[in-house]
Amino acid sequence: MRYSFYIILLILAALNLRPAITSISPLMQSIRADLGLNGTIASLLVTLPVLGMGTFAPLALRWSQRWGMEKVIWCSLILIGLSTFLRSWAHVPGLLLGSALIAGAGIGMISPLLSGFIKKYFPHPAAMVSLYSVSMVIGAAIASGLAVPMQNWTGGSWSIALSCWSLLALIAAVFWFKLVIHVNVPAAEQGIQRTRMPFRQKRAWLLTVFFGLMSSIFYSFTAWLSPIMQHIGYSQLQAGYMVTLFTLTQIPVSFLIPAGAHRFGRRKWWLIGCSIMELIALTLLVMGNLPVLAVILLSIGTGGLFPLALMLPIQEAPDTAQANALSAMNQSVGYLIGAMGPLMIGWLYDSYHSFLPAYLVLAVVISVMILLQWRIGHYTGDTDQTASVRPVMSSE
Repeated sequence: MRYSFYIILLILAALNLRPAITSISPLMQSIRADLGLNGTIASLLVTLPVLGMGTFAPLALRWSQRWGMEKVIWCSLILIGLSTFLRSWAHVPGLLLGSALIAGAGIGMISPLLSGFIKKYFPHPAAMVSLYSVSMVIGAAIASGLAVPMQNWTGGSWSIALSCWSLLALIAAVFWFKLVIHVNVPAAEQGIQRTRMPFRQKRAWLLTVFFGLMSSIFYSFTAWLSPIMQHIGYSQLQAGYMVTLFTLTQIPVSFLIPAGAHRFGRRKWWLIGCSIMELIALTLLVMGNLPVLAVILLSIGTGGLFPLALMLPIQEAPDTAQANALSAMNQSVGYLIGAMGPLMIGWLYDSYHSFLPAYLVLAVVISVMILLQWRIGHYTGDTDQTASVRPVMSSE
């Protein structure tokens, strides 16, 4: 198959990794009012997908070894589409929360395997990780930006507005099926039959905890940025535009920051710089000044950290098998850590009826993350060329 077709497949898969989550935040207040949910339960609409992502990432590695990476990605796209479509009837909390968990399972199986897909099909992975990240952000931006307008277009139905994103998964599944039928699974996957996640390596745990803390910040604001803006005084539509600004700003950032880190090296300082942007944004939110600037700085920080974190397993793993294994570990444990972020914000808001305690906790999380980023730089060096995670090949 042609190289350009693989690029199309990567873009279509990445576009589906965020709409099931980011479409929730602009409609959060409508959902809470309609279903009578408190902040803690409402936060599960983002927490459960992230938990699903963490729980199913290890299964993605195992199932890809049995049936093939390409087929697992294809089946996961179908799962995302079906779970999103179910939201058309999600007028009871249990069904809506169930759809969130199932969508997270599909996302969780795709995410680590796309790292292996890039390692396998592309000779220049850095550029493809940037494209992967940008495509993912575009999907998030479209879903968050159109959430409220789609609710208005459908006569005020937030459930139909949420279910429309199943069409995106269907389109991707059709394209991926063409690759699936051309892949000889046993021959293609023989090289990863004995690969396990490197749970015994300190370096792997350092990268995994960093990924988890980074995810907790990202998903906390993905879930609660719109309610935060409404708490400041914005209308639902205006708060939705702020979420769109948050995601749209990440598009160039997701490309430029990884490109800069690849071109100039010194990855440690790029990582720390993004975290400092997040701290400045939190300070502005605490002060109640310049919320637009706060959202932009927050977007630069989160938008830069995510692709840098995705690149770490690809840069450090020697082959497709190890890239899949390290990515699966990063994202399984990391997303379980990250899922606690939105839940924590909801609980703190219910307890104190203010977002100030949440800001303070998030600031502590970012500070710890900066310490981990310093250690990541200490291990890899300024040139970022060292592959510090040793291959772990053992029988299942």
